[in-house]
Amino acid sequence: MLTTVPAPPGLFAPRHRAMTVGSVALISLLAFEALAVGTAMPTVARSLDGLALYGIAFGGPFAAGVLAMVVSGIWCDARGPRGPMWQGVAWFVVGLLIAGTASAMGALVVGRVVQGFGSGLLSVALYVIVGHAYPEELHRRIFAAFAAAWVVPSLVGPAVAGLIVEHLGWRWVFMVVPVVAVPAVLLIHPGLRSLGRSATARVPAGAAARIGWACGAAVSAALLHIGGQQRGATAVALIALAVAGLLVCAPRLLPAGFLRAARGLPTVIGLRGLASAAFVGAEVVIPLLLSRERGLSPTAAGLVLTVGALAWSVGSWVQGRIPVPASRASLPRAGLTCITVGTATVALAVRPEVPVFVAVLGWAVAGLGMGLLYPSLSVLTLELSAPGEQGRNSSSLQLGDSLFAATVLALTGAVLAAGSSPGPASYTATLVVAAGLALLGALLAGRVVVRGSVRPG
Repeated sequence: MLTTVPAPPGLFAPRHRAMTVGSVALISLLAFEALAVGTAMPTVARSLDGLALYGIAFGGPFAAGVLAMVVSGIWCDARGPRGPMWQGVAWFVVGLLIAGTASAMGALVVGRVVQGFGSGLLSVALYVIVGHAYPEELHRRIFAAFAAAWVVPSLVGPAVAGLIVEHLGWRWVFMVVPVVAVPAVLLIHPGLRSLGRSATARVPAGAAARIGWACGAAVSAALLHIGGQQRGATAVALIALAVAGLLVCAPRLLPAGFLRAARGLPTVIGLRGLASAAFVGAEVVIPLLLSRERGLSPTAAGLVLTVGALAWSVGSWVQGRIPVPASRASLPRAGLTCITVGTATVALAVRPEVPVFVAVLGWAVAGLGMGLLYPSLSVLTLELSAPGEQGRNSSSLQLGDSLFAATVLALTGAVLAAGSSPGPASYTATLVVAAGLALLGALLAGRVVVRGSVRPG
């Protein structure tokens, strides 16, 4: 007699519904804030006469987020994700309120730093919550939902922020987010209460040294961000100093064997960084390429990026619903191959005889690849983590992602600013580098599999 195995509960089953809605809402708010502030900041700088602090208004929160990711990982492993989650929301909301009520640019920068620290605590805690609150068979779907939660803000965030700035004033770009953040975390509260503390309930060994190296990485990340907004010798000096600092500090925050792409988790972290660097390195070039070389309006060039965002969402949805691949390497390899092919295809649009549609198609393929890749690497990170290491490894995943992307953005900015104005050669160079990073990842993807391991289930 055949017995029917009941299907696992879905993301919106009663036991998961509030946690899913609240978590996805928080991810969307983090995404909206990141995109909206960029739109509002020129108006803020003019209003507060703070152009001199413009760079640190972005570099400061980025650096605070780097430090907070490490702190959150340590905290989650020692005490569970409840504390970092609540503290993350508190710092995030308080920072937004400080920024929204600032009467001087210095105060606004303080608010941005506080808010950035809260974002870093939150982002890692949410990953650890997935490992604690959802069964393994739902991990791909919830991470797909997290990825999709970035899509709507990326589509409408800048436009909505622009309307808020024009009709309500720039302060409301900061003040409106807490109105939604508090109800979102209240939805998560019952589920958080049931998670309890970590089984270890003690600070992991080496935590103090790890926080020290995180401080060094944070300062380097701030210098990198500020240097990427400078020109000439100042930019070169700041970027060189920042990269040197990251080369010293970052390997001590990432899994052992990261630099040599050791099998398992080190390669998972490396692939995430390579993919992020490749994608954002190409993304910042595409609007310039299409507007300057192919004559597209800023709106039309921006719509190409929208196509990539939508394709990312489709890829995330697909990977969450296809059968579990026989090999852990299948989805990462497919995603990185798509990013390689898509970015190389976009580079063809430098030539005037190549239709613009080719670039649009190429960027859609790259976005599809990111959708296949990102959630699958998040799932692998939890799968390869012992219960007391989920916080540390989740923070490493997001830390590598952020630092790789920031480094490539700074170097790309330096390349584009090297001449009197960007031209076909600089566009081609940056896109080829981006495709090369993705290709390297595709070649290394098989190393996510540890020899002798058996896939669960």
